[in-house]
Amino acid sequence: MIVFDASAVVSAALREDSVPEQALLRAEETDVFVLSPEVDAEIASVLERPRFATAVSAARRTRILDVLRGGAVWFSPSERVADCRDAKDNKYLELALASSAWAIISGDADLLVLHPWRGVRILRPADYLADVTRGA
Repeated sequence: MIVFDASAVVSAALREDSVPEQALLRAEETDVFVLSPEVDAEIASVLERPRFATAVSAARRTRILDVLRGGAVWFSPSERVADCRDAKDNKYLELALASSAWAIISGDADLLVLHPWRGVRILRPADYLADVTRGA
């Protein structure tokens, strides 16, 4: 089980064949995405912001969301945490905790600084790719 945050998903959408997109596609092959209604809503909302809507075609945004949602297991976290210095990022920690995810993939410094958090690895997309390539 693996969590991708909005920063990683948006980066994947912005640049075709980028490291974040490669990480997303690799995770689709080798892992199981987990989502919560709150996380899904944030990712979809960010992708619909005018600056991203003009930079990324609707078809590409839909394709990226389809990859993420396609085989996702959904959770409604019941345990609240307040460990992230940016409170709005706690939803990713809560989802990882509820799903027993092994990792959160993120480009957000507020999450990355917590690595490791309660046994959950918090990795940049490039670090995730390096780990799965070498079998870590």
